[in-house]
Formats: sequence, structure tokens, C-alpha cells
Amino acid sequence: MKKLKLHFDNELQGSFKLKKLNILLVFQVNCPGCFSYALPFFNKLYHEFHTENLSFIALSTAFEDFDKNTLENTQNLIKRGTFIGETKKFMKEQGYNKLPYNLNFPIAMDKINDTNTVDLNDAVNAICAINPNYTIWPEFEKKALQHKVKNYLNSLDKIALTFTLNQLRGTPSFVLFNSDYEIINEWFGHVPYEEIQQKIIQFL
Repeated sequence: MKKLKLHFDNELQGSFKLKKLNILLVFQVNCPGCFSYALPFFNKLYHEFHTENLSFIALSTAFEDFDKNTLENTQNLIKRGTFIGETKKFMKEQGYNKLPYNLNFPIAMDKINDTNTVDLNDAVNAICAINPNYTIWPEFEKKALQHKVKNYLNSLDKIALTFTLNQLRGTPSFVLFNSDYEIINEWFGHVPYEEIQQKIIQFL
């Protein structure tokens, strides 16, 4: 079973404690959809399930706009409810200059490194291992994929470790995982509330 590689340096609000079942929201502060949909959605899940054996963590990340999707802007969001970039434009169009709801769950910042400070071999191996058939491929196919992934990583100036090593498709992303960090289910984009709700109930 695929395992979640969860990396963060800074817990900005609350504290994540690994439980039998855990749910992760990965968002960007410069992501209007994260604010119109994913963060209120995560609040709703938190209010329904935080008293159960389910742990919550929202991770602010960056796979683009590294000048906007920053630790500082995430801290300003949490402390002051302020927006940045496209999110600011979108929320202003909706009539909001500040965040109109509370963020009640633990929040941390994805570990973001310059590519020259990351062990690319470890990163390459982690990304390649996501392919369920990778271990049974012939050696020449493995090397071809390793080369392709290394070139991709070398093309980046910065790497958000959780986002990149798990090869998430974008933001918002939701990941449900167990106490061994095994991924039970993952979702990208707009998901019906009942779909994640029922998956949680199934595994609690």
C-alpha cells in the first residue's frame, strides 16, 4: 500500500497527533478554490469528527507562485485572516476583505527546500516507488524513469517535499491515511462531502 510522506517544519496552529485514522488537506494560500471550498469543507469535517479517533492536519504548500505561497503569508492568514494574490482578488469579489470563517484544525507548513539542498536520490526513489509496478520492472526501465524524474526535479528551483514526494495533482488535495501512514484514499479538487464522510465512517 502506498505510504504518505509527510514533511513539515512549522506547526502554525494546534498540534498534529497521529491516530488510528488521519486526514490531511493540502492547500495553497494563493488558491481561490481552497478558500471558497476546501477550507470550509475541512472545517465541516473537523466539527463532525474531531472527537472521534481521527486526527486532522491542513498543510500549506507551494508548487507554484513560491513568492506568494509562503510561511509568512500562511501565518498572516491564521493570525489576521488576510489574503494574498488571486485569493485576495476572488474573496474581494465575494465581498470579503478578511477570512469570513474560523480555521479550527491544526495547520502546518510544508517543508520547502531549494533543490540544491535536497537529496535528489532519495526524492527520485520516493517518487518512482509510487508506481505500484516499479519493483517488478526490468532494470533498464527503472533507470529510464529515475532519469526522467531526476531531470524533472532538477528543473525546479524549490521543492515542497510533501506535495512533490507524494506527486499530488494540485490543490486542494485530501489524503486519508492510517497510523502507519498507509494511504487509504486520496482526492483532488471538488469532492462531494458525503464521499469523504462515508470513507471516514468506514475506517473509524
